[in-house]
Amino acid sequence: MKQENSFLGYVLHRRPYRETSYLVDFFTLEQGCIRAVARGVKNSKSDKKSLLQPFQPLHVSFTGKGELQNLKRVESAGPTLMLVGKPMFCAMYLNELVTRLLPSGMASDSVFHAYQNALQAMYANEDMEWVLRQFEFCLFDELGVLPDFSTDAQSSEPLNENSHYVLIPEVGFTEFHPNMSKLQLFPGRILIALADGELTPQTKKVAKVLVRLLLAPLIGNKPLKSRELFS
Repeated sequence: MKQENSFLGYVLHRRPYRETSYLVDFFTLEQGCIRAVARGVKNSKSDKKSLLQPFQPLHVSFTGKGELQNLKRVESAGPTLMLVGKPMFCAMYLNELVTRLLPSGMASDSVFHAYQNALQAMYANEDMEWVLRQFEFCLFDELGVLPDFSTDAQSSEPLNENSHYVLIPEVGFTEFHPNMSKLQLFPGRILIALADGELTPQTKKVAKVLVRLLLAPLIGNKPLKSRELFS
């Protein structure tokens, strides 16, 4: 599909809409998240219906204005990644993160390519935990909430591997002092290792704690449904 308004994207979620249609959330390279109505395909055996599945790269085009558009065309842009079990649950978690956190219409090359890379890594059954952390960090960075792993936010000095740090929301890491309130402590050496991209049991553990802290204010009181799949 070589058209001016054709976008490369993926289906994040679809649900029934009226009697014969679907309401579909797409994640596209060029326009970010787009919600569109796929009219008349719910009860059909058309290729359009079979293509509207998660983890299938697509070329899509839309008509209409405003937040809710109409799906005009959809074509395959590559093979579907057949994910099952834990990789599928992890990929569904990525879909929910994008849907919940990335503002509608906000295009991001880095997040889109991180999403593609994560799906490929899950299909290859790589270290799922680290794949998730890499995508989450990329998304947080795009949203402006990822702290600097190498510099003290208050002193602007490089982190000391022998010190401990606390995370101050919307500020970053700062060295812990005894007069501070009781907060989650992060060893300087582990934060420096994370900045260097080191994959160890210690960095994975700290990264998981950090993601939970950063994610909490973003999702508020509405928990992520995809997390229930892991239990």
